Amino acid sequence: MTEKEIVEYIKNNDIQKIKFAFADIDGVLRGKLIHIDKFLEGLQEGFGFCDVVFGWDSSDTGYDNVGVTGWHTGYPDKTAQIDLSTFRLIPWENNTPFFLADYKNNDNTALSICPRTLLKRIAHECTGMGYHASFAQEFEWFNFRETQQTLAEKNFSNLTPLTHGMFGYSILRPSLEDAYYNDLFDLLGAFDIPLEGLHTETGPGVYECAYFHDEVLRAADKATLLKTAVKEIANKHGIIATFMAKISDKLPGCSGHIHQSLWNADKTSNLFYDANREHNMSDLFKHYLAGQLYCLPHIVPMLAPTVNSYKRLVEGAWAPTTITWGFDNRTTALRILNHAHKSTRLEQRISGSDTNPYLAMAASLASGLYGIKHKLSLDVPATVGNGYADKRNGSIASNLMEATQLMKHSDIAKELFGDAFVQHFTATREWEWRQFSKHVSDWEMKRYMEII
Repeated sequence: MTEKEIVEYIKNNDIQKIKFAFADIDGVLRGKLIHIDKFLEGLQEGFGFCDVVFGWDSSDTGYDNVGVTGWHTGYPDKTAQIDLSTFRLIPWENNTPFFLADYKNNDNTALSICPRTLLKRIAHECTGMGYHASFAQEFEWFNFRETQQTLAEKNFSNLTPLTHGMFGYSILRPSLEDAYYNDLFDLLGAFDIPLEGLHTETGPGVYECAYFHDEVLRAADKATLLKTAVKEIANKHGIIATFMAKISDKLPGCSGHIHQSLWNADKTSNLFYDANREHNMSDLFKHYLAGQLYCLPHIVPMLAPTVNSYKRLVEGAWAPTTITWGFDNRTTALRILNHAHKSTRLEQRISGSDTNPYLAMAASLASGLYGIKHKLSLDVPATVGNGYADKRNGSIASNLMEATQLMKHSDIAKELFGDAFVQHFTATREWEWRQFSKHVSDWEMKRYMEII
């Protein structure tokens, strides 16, 4: 819909309020409900919005190590600019109109640390190279028969799963919660996030969904909105949905794999596919894959952004630990699917469900384009069999601090994302590690309290 059509729709339907939001550095949606008059007045100039949203963590605690905002700046406003192309209706909120927004500096220049802005820049670069980037992210998540009140009362332990047992791809288990299960599929579709598939994964109360692939920015919009939408729909059913990467060392983690391919500008030809080449892989695909392999050590925090992310990246847990690739191999970091023109793609398997989709997709696309621009050769051989045992090209960083230090001092990361973003983002990850490091865990209490 054009701006004129959107305004006419709102006026003709006597709409009095709209909701808008944007993703912070952790991928958490921040926003507000505003009167229609304020919305119409701000369409051109944007809205003042406190920049503290880029100066605090996911728990609203202010960083003490970032320069973009803080006590030293007084936490002023920056400009939130609504992107009208993201217009959709929220079906579980009486079809309230909803929009995503981008953050700008007050001089109307792009805010380099804004995740959606970063992805827009890289997507624009991709388009300028003549490619259409087609992406999608799939998600796994746990569902609990809890509320925010019971979570606090139980101190986030001994939670009741939505269903019991390890029932991957079960037809039986979803039928026990068919109202919720069908609401997820139907309401997400009505929210312009049509699902390709929805099913149970192995684990108590675990679901997995995949939405249809789309242009990379729209794909990231859908992924970011999907996580919050699932939580809101779950709340309507008395359910808490969590996208943590790992909730227990006794259960599998939750992935957020990213599927990606490059097409020609009119989207008629998958440029990764070449029937005349070995394994149907075009030279462009090989350059793209080589770029991801080469850049991977420098971008890991954008794919695994929390302390918890690395609890999932362990051997034998359906998540990679080595810098590897293979054909239809689920033990490698990068999985190649190459059977047909329409479906040939690269699946990046490091990302968990806790990622910020804008940053994870930006990292994937930027590193792939790096390989194309530098015509990198695919010198790393494909892994056959167990990817955990193939350490020829190195291993993925084992914790957030290690990964962050590699990125912080990386010239490649700065080339891909700019100095300002790398400096800010790695500072936020160092902060995250510091919060974890000073915390006394239940494990420490149980292990040391009596015996030491």
